[in-house]
Amino acid sequence: MARVELFGRCLAGIVTLAIVFSLIPSLAGAQALRFQPQGVAAAGQGNAFAAQADDPSAIHYNPAALSRLDGVQTSFGISLMGGSIRATNQSGVGTHGDFGGAIVFPPPGHTYITANIGALGAPRFSAVTIGVGLNTPFGLKTEYPVNSSFNTATTTAALPLIAIKPTIAYKVTEDLSLGVSADIYTFASFLGEGHAEQRQVSAGGFGIPAGASVELNGSGTGAGVTVSALYTPLKNHESKPTLSLGLVYRSQAVLPLSGSLMVNGAKIADASADLVLPQMVAGAVAIWPVRTSEREWKVEVDVEYIGWNSHRNLDVHLANGATIPQPRDWKPVPVIAVGTEYKWLKPVWFTDWDIAVRSGYTRTENPVPATTFNPGTISLSSHTLSVGVGFLCKGQGNFLGLLPCSRESALWPKGMGLDLAYQEWFYEPNTVVGNVNPAVNGTYHAFVHLGTFSFRYLF
Repeated sequence: MARVELFGRCLAGIVTLAIVFSLIPSLAGAQALRFQPQGVAAAGQGNAFAAQADDPSAIHYNPAALSRLDGVQTSFGISLMGGSIRATNQSGVGTHGDFGGAIVFPPPGHTYITANIGALGAPRFSAVTIGVGLNTPFGLKTEYPVNSSFNTATTTAALPLIAIKPTIAYKVTEDLSLGVSADIYTFASFLGEGHAEQRQVSAGGFGIPAGASVELNGSGTGAGVTVSALYTPLKNHESKPTLSLGLVYRSQAVLPLSGSLMVNGAKIADASADLVLPQMVAGAVAIWPVRTSEREWKVEVDVEYIGWNSHRNLDVHLANGATIPQPRDWKPVPVIAVGTEYKWLKPVWFTDWDIAVRSGYTRTENPVPATTFNPGTISLSSHTLSVGVGFLCKGQGNFLGLLPCSRESALWPKGMGLDLAYQEWFYEPNTVVGNVNPAVNGTYHAFVHLGTFSFRYLF
């Protein structure tokens, strides 16, 4: 009963933490709407984590890997992000934009909780692990001066979209696990404006005078599903994997958005649009050249295919029957991530702790063609370099020198962890020619830096 009570308290806690840390607008990553870092251990390895996924962020990276987590575990993290966008039009006039400030605030985050059913007092179901996560795998926020050269395309864009992920995993055999999660995408009224939003200056048309301030907004809820597998064909003498294979499929999700067309702050008409989030397929392989009771060294490669071709348009349909066309015609792209982790297990120089160092690299392609490029969804091909460290305290250690890492009480953690990661995104310049809105034509540069940390608790 103590375990069940503990799970209930953790579940209540995750909601509170998610409200504070997770459910906020996040800026666009290199790949259009997608924001890849959804776990700190993964972020430190360039997001190459689907074949390892040995912490609660497995809910996002590979749900099947939950079956390898013992007891009840929780983690929550926060990302401190900054960067800027520079655009120079064909006449040489420059514009500087950012992602809502020097540092995005409130900061994006993620929260996860997992529980093995056997650990909750039902040993017959110890092959089953459940979990729930709240994170921001999609989202953006960009701002430009109202007098920019492309203000008829956008001045502000925000997508405070959140994902709720109830998850279940089943250990079919000691070598094979399967997992599935529902991916529920929605908005929250207490976050920003509580809806997707795009602001621009009217170029004239649809009865709207040129120079007027125009806002399109909308909110809604959509759902998809993630199914995955984790296979560990090779293990060491302690039955720990030395070769692990991950396969993940995320379905397309369609969010029907309902909102308004606003002109100079006044509502003109009800409006609606369909936001299509892409399907994804990922394969991952991890090997441990070294895995002993003292040290572990892992190398992993993940390859993803992102089906952005389903994002054909974001046409806005007005209540009066008119349609504001917003073509997209994005293309599918691959994402390649390579990461490594070296871990010391309870070293003599830091007893009662596991210490990990991490690094990684991610290559992302730009899925947006020049003809439909919009500065509100900044998307440039990029190279991401990552580094990170992890500390997990058990036994007689003290977490941050203040709290005992373990106690006999079922309501006190059996271990506490802290993970830190830093990413620098190096974007390739993008010269846009032949855009449907000639004001957008020009050359775009961007940079983003991200520092993120998370706390982990083992019960």
